[in-house]
Amino acid sequence: MAAAAATASGALGALQASRARLVAPWCARLGLGLGLPSSATSPRAAPAWAPAARGAVPRRGYSSEVNEQDELRVRYLQEEDRGIVVLGINRAYAKNAISKNLIKMLSKAVDALKSDKKVRTIIVRSEVPGIFCAGADLKERVKMHPSEVGPFVSRVRAVVNDIGGTQRLPRTVGMSLAKELIFSARVLDGQEAKAIGLISHVLEQNKEGDAAYKKALDLAREFLPQGPVAMRVAKLAINQGMEVDLVTGLAIEEACYTQTIPTKDRLEGLLAFKEKRPPRFKGE
Repeated sequence: MAAAAATASGALGALQASRARLVAPWCARLGLGLGLPSSATSPRAAPAWAPAARGAVPRRGYSSEVNEQDELRVRYLQEEDRGIVVLGINRAYAKNAISKNLIKMLSKAVDALKSDKKVRTIIVRSEVPGIFCAGADLKERVKMHPSEVGPFVSRVRAVVNDIGGTQRLPRTVGMSLAKELIFSARVLDGQEAKAIGLISHVLEQNKEGDAAYKKALDLAREFLPQGPVAMRVAKLAINQGMEVDLVTGLAIEEACYTQTIPTKDRLEGLLAFKEKRPPRFKGE
């Protein structure tokens, strides 16, 4: 079985595993409330994270050989999928555990992608069969000086800020259930995780072992035709609106819509509707 979860507008995640481990193990391993999803954003590659050639199919290597530059593979999809970027985590020998090097590469990749207006959706996936992420790399952690741990955890938080933990889990599943899951370090299967709203989709695994990735790709393809401006403000309205009361949330929604009024994309949408054709949005 494969489970897939999505966070829209510039961030799309896919979780591949037979069981979905919740945030409690992360709390224990990182020392702080944090969980890793399912997914967050071109790029001029710095040598430390050198992305794969655009359109290239990533190699799937599972040997115990350590090639730090190959632990994160960045792939830009082309043609009808142009605008989708796939970040592939590939630390098979460590079950994709998060190391200082991996966080460094993820941070650089995300920072670069955020500034690339051509990037519309990002899929974070595991390239290791049966594993998404085992949490923090405890073998590396035990070698860290105590003074290194705090900054490392802060950097992890910064990179995966949109996903899980003691603050976000209660907002997703409610305080009572969040406490139960965190205190017990319970492991849920895909159906249980979907039933409580923790993930969006549960799928039967395919022969290739990438059912979750393919579902994420299908969702990303649904996002691509939508207007970039509208997507940005919708994400802003949702994210900020969830943290405030309804009256304030409606005011945020109105302010976000106001930003779309003078844009070329809004006029293009109206013209496309009038001419009965698909809109050609440019993000302007």
